[in-house]
Amino acid sequence: MAKLLYLGVPATSLLLIVGSVTDPVNVTKFLVLGGVGTAAFSLLLTRGIQQALAVSKIAVICVILFILAAISAVAFSNSPLVQNIYGVYGRNTGLLTYIFLSGVLLGALVLQKSENFDRLFLGLFITGVLNVLYCGWVVFFGDFIGWNNPYGNILGFFGNPNFVGAFLGIWISSTVGYFLVSKIAIWQRVLLTVLILLAMFEVYKSHAVQGIAVTAAGLAVVAFFFIRSRTKTFLPATLYSSGVAVFGLVAVMGALQKGPLADVIYKTSVSLRGSYWHAGIQSALTHPLTGVGMDGYGDWYRRSRSLHAATVMPGPSTVSNSAHNVIIDIFSYGGFPLLLSYLGLLVLGTMSIVRGIRRTRNYDPIFVALSVSWVGYQLQSIISINQIGLAVWGWVLTGALVAYEAAQKRALSAQNDQSEKSKAQIRGREKSDVISNPLIAGLGLVVGLILACPPISADMAWVKANTSGNFIEVQKALTPSYLHPTSSERIVNVVAILENSKLFEQAHEYALRGTKYNPENFDSWYALYAVKNSTEDDKSRALENMKRLDPNNPDVTKR
Repeated sequence: MAKLLYLGVPATSLLLIVGSVTDPVNVTKFLVLGGVGTAAFSLLLTRGIQQALAVSKIAVICVILFILAAISAVAFSNSPLVQNIYGVYGRNTGLLTYIFLSGVLLGALVLQKSENFDRLFLGLFITGVLNVLYCGWVVFFGDFIGWNNPYGNILGFFGNPNFVGAFLGIWISSTVGYFLVSKIAIWQRVLLTVLILLAMFEVYKSHAVQGIAVTAAGLAVVAFFFIRSRTKTFLPATLYSSGVAVFGLVAVMGALQKGPLADVIYKTSVSLRGSYWHAGIQSALTHPLTGVGMDGYGDWYRRSRSLHAATVMPGPSTVSNSAHNVIIDIFSYGGFPLLLSYLGLLVLGTMSIVRGIRRTRNYDPIFVALSVSWVGYQLQSIISINQIGLAVWGWVLTGALVAYEAAQKRALSAQNDQSEKSKAQIRGREKSDVISNPLIAGLGLVVGLILACPPISADMAWVKANTSGNFIEVQKALTPSYLHPTSSERIVNVVAILENSKLFEQAHEYALRGTKYNPENFDSWYALYAVKNSTEDDKSRALENMKRLDPNNPDVTKR
């Protein structure tokens, strides 16, 4: 399990495929996560379920409840089944993604040896170093990856300056936390310092406020652990924490256009996020027990936004398929059952950190690194999107923190010796088993890759069809078969292409298909309303549904 996680989780964050797909980031990371998450589940169910339960029954129960709530959200959703399972285009945060993430979290629960936690951090460290080197090359020499970069900033292996900025903030603080008191060679410390300074410069170049916030918060947490380990009374750490809390409060007020830092911190994106959060909460409250479906936020944004959001800020033409807040996204997906089970996992992570702080004043580098990384991810998740390359770290770190705290509770050497004997007996039994652990993990990996293959297969087919210039190939790419799940975005795109090519009959046909595939998608109804061959009845139905899906927009015929 340890090998699977400290190799598979970094691979999920790092893998990119460009050229043969329109989405080089999400479908590829979804594919790797599918293999890693299913392999973890396979090992867990055949070898480690008792270990996971021994570490934390509550964590296992929370994960089970979370998955059941997600399945319930899918069953009661009005959005297409394939969208619920695989997520919307450009996100891929549907049911399967959360099942795979659950496997990663539960897999981390069975980690026991301290060196396995060190290796997990090493995986995070190497992922960060590769991102630092790649972003540094982009800053000084230009990007060698041939992908479309509308941001004009560094993207890292996450495809977005906000995501890479946040991850670099996590990497900077966790690296400082891990190596702060470590006895390493002078040249290694100099090299680390250079990399950290370069990473800080890249956070600045990313123009991502969340990157700066995560870096500052993470370093503040590291300083807390360091101060606490160097003092014998609670007063220095308490005074320091109070000062940090006051500054943090002033910073938050500044982000809300209040206080002395308002002119420095506030950005228009804060107001936009307020609108997105409001829509997510409203959509969840309309379906408190089931939510609107996995990755269904985008179908409900227009009808859930306020009148002010629909007409003034951000206005009728600005839409989103994410609340830019992971907790609110999850709330909108599955209502209170999904929200409470997820919050249960966050509480477990928080309590693991609190117990670790209470257990000892000594500076524990791996505990500090895991804690700082987890806090950094949670802070990022409050103001950003649940991107797979980042989310996989949040989930694995939750399981790792709970497991590490349990490992630190082990009794004295005699009990540890007995534990080692038991492990040796287990290993002896495993060696005599016909099916070995690597084989189980390998079979799980293959099954997971098969489950996660459809989105990337569909994307490749879509690229091939568009470059061929053959309409028959385009039709094949839109066929809702197992290997080629369709999407509203692609259907609407085809309608526009056909309409511009004066193939009005085919455009009308695909516009009708789009509304049938997902009646909850506003753009599909707009496409039917706009195509030349739409009948008066088509336009009347389209207008009626657009008003249903965007009730606060005074002119729904203008996007």
